[in-house]
Formats: sequence, C-alpha cells, structure tokens
Amino acid sequence: MKTMNMLMISGAIAMSALVSGCQTTTGMAEADTQAGNITTYQITDAALQTNNWQLVDAKTRDGKKVDALFTNAAKPLTLNFMSVEGNNMVSLMNTCNTISAPYSIVNGNVELGSMMSTMMACPDAEAKFDAASVASVVGKYTLSQGADKTPMLVVTNNHQVAHFKAVAKTEAK
Repeated sequence: MKTMNMLMISGAIAMSALVSGCQTTTGMAEADTQAGNITTYQITDAALQTNNWQLVDAKTRDGKKVDALFTNAAKPLTLNFMSVEGNNMVSLMNTCNTISAPYSIVNGNVELGSMMSTMMACPDAEAKFDAASVASVVGKYTLSQGADKTPMLVVTNNHQVAHFKAVAKTEAK
C-alpha cells in the first residue's frame, strides 16, 4: 500500500509538472460569456489571496462526478493562495500529505510551478484524494460569481472541471 501511495502521488506530481507550463486563466475584466451570461473577472494576486477556495463540484469531461475528491464532506479540498516572504504559493488543504506549489500570474494567466509534497503513507482513499487534488488544480483558471454572488474559481483541464467557492480564510492549525 505504501508503494502504491507513493506511486500515485509521484504520478500526480509528474503530471502537474508536465502540464504546469500551459496553465492559464482568462484575462477578461468583467465580460459576459456566452454560456449563461456568467461574468468573469481578471485574476489578480489580491483576488486569489483574499479568500480560501473550497471545492464544491468536480466533474469529468463526460459529466461524471470525480468521486475521489468527495470522500470526506467535513474536509473538502481547499486552496489557500498566499504570499510567503514575497513568494506567491498555493497550498492544498485537507490533504493527507502537505502539498503546495509556487504560482505566478503572467499576462492574466495563473501558472503553477512544480508541486511539492511530503511522501507520507496514506490510506488508499486519502492517497487517491491527494492525487485527484493535484490533478484538479492543474489547468485554466477562471474567476467569476455564482448565482448567489459568491466568488467562484473554476479550473478546467482536458480531463475535468473543478468549481471552488470563496470561503473566509482560516488560521492554520
């Protein structure tokens, strides 16, 4: 099991490193999109760092729920964008391993650096959650508002679409 967990995390980290060079986000400032008149906003460090971003939905391209991301409703995947000693970082919260990556915004596009992770042996469900979490943050970022005016961060890649809602920042425990 320990070897399988390491292989899953290593594979997810390798995938993120390969794909990280093509991660982008919309650079639109308050423009309606064709699908449902969703207003999108330019992504800035301030927009990302003001809130944490809690996963509320993730589906594959064929519409199936990404079950590995929803194994513990009490501990949803949450992204914490922050500045640490002048460097922008994103931390994936509620994962078994500690997972983070540097990020930058280049011409309105979010670009993740190489993922960093501890390599603890995790139970199978948690190892799958970790791998699915890494896969869900690799892609094109869009910032918009939900129907209730809650800020939403959407990450889209070739395999899935993940929706994160803004939640208040919490103190690390």
